[in-house]
Amino acid sequence: MIKHTSPISGIDAKGDWVATAGYDNKVILWDAATHTAVTEARHDHLANQCRFSPSGRILATSSSDYSARLWSVPEMRLITVLVDHKDDVEMTVISPDERLVATVSRDHIARVYDLDGRLIHRLEGHEADVLSVEWVRGGTELVTTSDDGTVRRWDTVAGKLVDTIDLGDVETDTVAVLGDEEFALGNDEGELILLGPTGTTRHRVHDAGIKRLGFDPANSLLLSSSYDRTVRLWRLDQGHRLTHVMTSEVPADVWLRSCARLDDTRWAFGTFGSSYAVFDRSDGSWNLDRVEPTPGLNAVTAAPAGVFSVGDSGTVRRDGAKVSEIGSCCNFLIPFHGTVVTGGQLGSLHDAVSGKVVHQHRSPLNCAAVYGSTDGDLLVVGTYTGEALLFRGTAHNGIEFVAEHRIQQNAIKGMAVHGNTLFSVCATGAATWHRLPDLAPITRNDAAHTRIANGAASLPDGRFVSVGRDLTLRVWTPAGQQEAAVATPHGNSIKCVAVDPHTGLVATGGYHGRITVHDLGSDTCVVDVRPTTAGVSSLSAAGRPGRFLASSYDGRVYEVDASADASPVPASR
Repeated sequence: MIKHTSPISGIDAKGDWVATAGYDNKVILWDAATHTAVTEARHDHLANQCRFSPSGRILATSSSDYSARLWSVPEMRLITVLVDHKDDVEMTVISPDERLVATVSRDHIARVYDLDGRLIHRLEGHEADVLSVEWVRGGTELVTTSDDGTVRRWDTVAGKLVDTIDLGDVETDTVAVLGDEEFALGNDEGELILLGPTGTTRHRVHDAGIKRLGFDPANSLLLSSSYDRTVRLWRLDQGHRLTHVMTSEVPADVWLRSCARLDDTRWAFGTFGSSYAVFDRSDGSWNLDRVEPTPGLNAVTAAPAGVFSVGDSGTVRRDGAKVSEIGSCCNFLIPFHGTVVTGGQLGSLHDAVSGKVVHQHRSPLNCAAVYGSTDGDLLVVGTYTGEALLFRGTAHNGIEFVAEHRIQQNAIKGMAVHGNTLFSVCATGAATWHRLPDLAPITRNDAAHTRIANGAASLPDGRFVSVGRDLTLRVWTPAGQQEAAVATPHGNSIKCVAVDPHTGLVATGGYHGRITVHDLGSDTCVVDVRPTTAGVSSLSAAGRPGRFLASSYDGRVYEVDASADASPVPASR
């Protein structure tokens, strides 16, 4: 049976077909009328987005394998592979006349190819990851958005920059074309920005970042989806003034990274499950009847009570046996105050053992660390919108919210504590040091990593380490100076890092399934293995010297014995 086994990150619809792109490397073509899978194709790594050509005869897909690919519809026969990218390809779109293809990549460059895969233009100018692209003016221009906070327009005939619009250094993930000179954009502050010949207007319409916009020109409707877990519809008049039409709370399984219009009233959305969801604006209903849980894991931790794991489905397992159902994708696990806590896309912090909700935040929860003191332990949770949330343990194993502080300008991707210092890394590549428990700032480095930073950990001697998309393991002093930048064997983004407190060994895990273990004292890589073809989502010390646990998007937990340089073996799920 054809279905996704990891979350659906991209979706598009055209005529009789729906296409989905998933973190299981799969691209699936669905019959739109029956919502049944017809055939599938694969990338070598995560499939990020997909887009039909104007005629619907070609499907363009974008992947973390650094390629874009063109497929025939409905056969899903590979036509062309578009190469030259040096990082993940985020979006690929085919021109209105179906003669050219545009791609954007996290290598900061937009590119134009012909359908045979010949590179026509390399459009350089963005200063950060380029996330979205659309054709305008009948295919003679492109508009791109980027993490550098700018929108840029390009002449695709001459291959030159036409215009740069500075939106104030706030990441902009998505653009919808309203006309040749009119655009709607959504940024990480929850702002809907309308650009036109008469100027720019900003509307704060969501409480967290806007991940995708969709435009229905027949009904003059604009759809915005946000990590505040809502979808909102807006009517645009001829002057492009906004009128709010409706707001829908989104079911837990829906991933708001992508959407596509199916027909006059229905929209398709990606999910954390096996198939796509359908939203009907006529009655505000959501249909997830065909969405089944997927097995991928996002976190593992060794606690006194056993090895805990959790992932896309929100199922918490201890030593392989289910102990609770959180109900949605969870991103981390950490022992705290006699239990284990978790949180994720819904923005809710849970006791992972009982499943009980401890706290509700306005945006997803990404990571956590524990600060131990004579006055009692504190839990610090990092959020998608840059806040650090503080919690303390209470009598009878309770956990109560203490305070919220904005410590990063974007998503906090990793945290670590040593002594009374909190070290955190951000999606912008920045690193910060704060004093606990009051979170007073110590110092910051806005260019700690040259790409997105993904993880952080503390060494036994008080130093910190961090990893990211720049494939480098960086070592930091407690005062905030970089001590070393360690080149790693990873060829794709490093997702996670962990430190063994017994030996000081440092493990790194990548999206391509690779795990390395570094001995910083001898400046050597003592282990370099690839236990899975799926990505490594998290690492943690296993509680025994030289051993680490790794969770994977394939639904398994692997153990790495660095002390003996042994091959990884499957452990509990």
